[in-house]
Amino acid sequence: MKALVTGAAGFIGGYLVEELLSHGFEVLGLDNLSKYGELRQACEQHPSYRLVRGDAKDVALLKDLLGDCDHFVAGASMVGGIRYFHELAYDLLAENERIAAAAFDAALWAHRHGRLEKITVISSSMVFENATRFPTPEGEQRRSPPPASTYGFQKLAFEYFAQGAREQYGLPYTIARPFNCVGVGEHRALKAGEVLSGNVRLSMSHVVPDLVLKVLKGQDPLHVLGDGNQIRHFTYGGDLARGIRLCMTRPAALDEDFNLSTSVSTRIRDLAELIWRKIRGDVPPRIVSDEPYRYDVRRRVPSVRKAKELLGFEATTPLEKALDEVIPWIAKQLEEGVI
Repeated sequence: MKALVTGAAGFIGGYLVEELLSHGFEVLGLDNLSKYGELRQACEQHPSYRLVRGDAKDVALLKDLLGDCDHFVAGASMVGGIRYFHELAYDLLAENERIAAAAFDAALWAHRHGRLEKITVISSSMVFENATRFPTPEGEQRRSPPPASTYGFQKLAFEYFAQGAREQYGLPYTIARPFNCVGVGEHRALKAGEVLSGNVRLSMSHVVPDLVLKVLKGQDPLHVLGDGNQIRHFTYGGDLARGIRLCMTRPAALDEDFNLSTSVSTRIRDLAELIWRKIRGDVPPRIVSDEPYRYDVRRRVPSVRKAKELLGFEATTPLEKALDEVIPWIAKQLEEGVI
């Protein structure tokens, strides 16, 4: 089996490429390296992997790469955490719409003229930005008020691209919806601005790496956005990659959407205390609240029942174990001056 993965050098993309290679796939990766710049991937020397530097909006390039592919994972997008939602509201919407349209234009061609079986769309938990039902099941994104952020709204539109391509042209699809990926491989974005949290400049605009960075730099008291009572489901990148692979390959996934997430809820304050203990030991942390961003969702609790029943997928890596991988990796990046 051969798959094209766009956004292959990204955070989740890196985990997915490794997962597919370990299960016998031949993988083509496409990335323009615009977010992090030149990076070295552990899998770049694998004989079944080739990374192409190019633009995911280039339909001709996508067609060329998809010509002999069985699967297409549309993972490329402009994304950079909650800060991007506010600083780049128009660019997120416009650029990601162009990427989505190009992906489906090429997929429709490859399904008609090549051997492409289906497209697997990487969506986002932000489609549930205004959900009021918890745990939130698949389908609730169509019953809730639409997302308020342009990023969440565009991710919902990406899911409608899949619906439209299926209804009009018969293109099979699966929608994979990751929740709060935790893992290694996230670097400072090239477009990162100067954002301070207390006395520490934030690096990734995602809560786990930024809290780790602040504790490693000795911030005390420790700053968190908002009151710390926000709820998230932090899911290990390796688990998410396995879930995406099952979305690609399981017959039961055809024309379905899936929440891919741990079943465990974590308060941001509890996350901060856990990270503090792992780095600073038993000294109790002092936590202070910064003004939250506008689109800081209070509660994000997915239903994981459908993925378990149809895919046999469960996210099994505890947050503590994921942090044991993430903290040393960020410490090394800090020591080397990368972040």
